[in-house]
Amino acid sequence: MIELRNVTKKFGSFTAVDNISLVVPPGEFFGFLGPNGAGKTTTIKMMTGLFAPTSGEILINGFDVVKEPMKAKSYTSYVPDQPFLYDKLTGREFLYFIGGLYKMEKKAIARKIEEVIEHFEIGEWVDKWTEDYSQGMRQRVTIAAALVHEPKVFIIDEPMVGLDPKSSKIVRETLRMMARQGASIFMSTHSLPIAEELCDRVGFVKDGRLVFLGTQENLQAYKQKYDGKFESVFLELTK
Repeated sequence: MIELRNVTKKFGSFTAVDNISLVVPPGEFFGFLGPNGAGKTTTIKMMTGLFAPTSGEILINGFDVVKEPMKAKSYTSYVPDQPFLYDKLTGREFLYFIGGLYKMEKKAIARKIEEVIEHFEIGEWVDKWTEDYSQGMRQRVTIAAALVHEPKVFIIDEPMVGLDPKSSKIVRETLRMMARQGASIFMSTHSLPIAEELCDRVGFVKDGRLVFLGTQENLQAYKQKYDGKFESVFLELTK
């Protein structure tokens, strides 16, 4: 579960995130939408412990990310919009490295790695150096690594960037599967079709403030006020 309680982040006199509160329960796929500069990435960086909130609290499975960061992070996986890999490691070595960070037993790491290699169909190049990977390959290995320790909370920023149709399908199916298995999924994206296809609930943020929070049913009703298009709702709420 993810809980944001009156979270604010200021940089000097600039307020990047302004008093956001929301809960993403287990099994929910939540989409976080907004224009560039709206505060999405800052919110994610606070959730993952990269930034500390100026005020408010963020809890991951009941653990405060500031007061108990290691416990909170033990339940979390984060995939940024630009996947990071160590170029002089193979994909398999990187997967073992991630499992080791989470202090998994070697047998459990090996078993899980074989599972994600098969699931993401990366067997042909998992033993090559990651510096030779395409953007799509890097993204698939990064997401595979994020699943090795079976996280309860999955935070992902622009998951479909650079993916070909096959890779995109695998990632979409994986995210749906994780939600069905009880993980809390928090996805930031600019892709309105992806959000509409995948998310149980969405939130629109503008100038650091949450301006809409609702289910797909709420969103469908809201769309009828305009021309029935998700894009029109987004443009109206974030103008």
